[in-house]
Amino acid sequence: MDEMTTPSAALDDDGKKREPADESHEPADGTHADTDPTVDAPAGRDRTVRGAALLATVIALPITVLVAVLAFTKLAPETPAAAPSPSASTTRAQSSAPVEMAAPALAGRPATVCRALLSQLPQTIRDLTQRPVTAGPEQNAAYGDPALTLACGGTEPTVPATDEVWMVNRVCWHPVEETDVTVLTTVDRETPVTVRIPRSYPQPLQWAAPISSAIVASVPSGGAVPAGCKG
Repeated sequence: MDEMTTPSAALDDDGKKREPADESHEPADGTHADTDPTVDAPAGRDRTVRGAALLATVIALPITVLVAVLAFTKLAPETPAAAPSPSASTTRAQSSAPVEMAAPALAGRPATVCRALLSQLPQTIRDLTQRPVTAGPEQNAAYGDPALTLACGGTEPTVPATDEVWMVNRVCWHPVEETDVTVLTTVDRETPVTVRIPRSYPQPLQWAAPISSAIVASVPSGGAVPAGCKG
């Protein structure tokens, strides 16, 4: 009877049964070597390294910013001294002495209107400060040096048809040019108002503007209004 061969075993040259080779190649001491290259560095140690790097960055950033600020402050030029105020350098030197003015007698109604006007006048006209007058403070006013003067009352001027008139803040003025002054007189008010503006003050209408506002508030309209002032 033929000898049967066991498929699960192999015979060596002496006819002895040979165990199949172990594919696992396990070491003799029973330990198992992990061949996965991804586990060479433990995860815990990796987190520790990243945490230390982050902490170093957090500490270094404020120090860097502080050093930069100190360096900029040291290198920046000093703040220049403030320039003097334009208004302080352009303020006019003005006398406070009384300005000589005439004070003709006024009838009852004009005197009342003029007192109302004088109470409405501003303390300054642009950069000119109000000054005292020698007569008629209830009908006269003066500003600056040389003096810009205002006289309330008197005779309403006759305006030739060919003369120009100026409307300033709803008040109609008739201008007359003299040697040293421009004389403006209202021609649309119940009681005339005359303003004398020295030639050293350019653009006389600018000086008449605040006076016009006081006239509108206190002197009623009246008289024959020239065509040039009719809207």
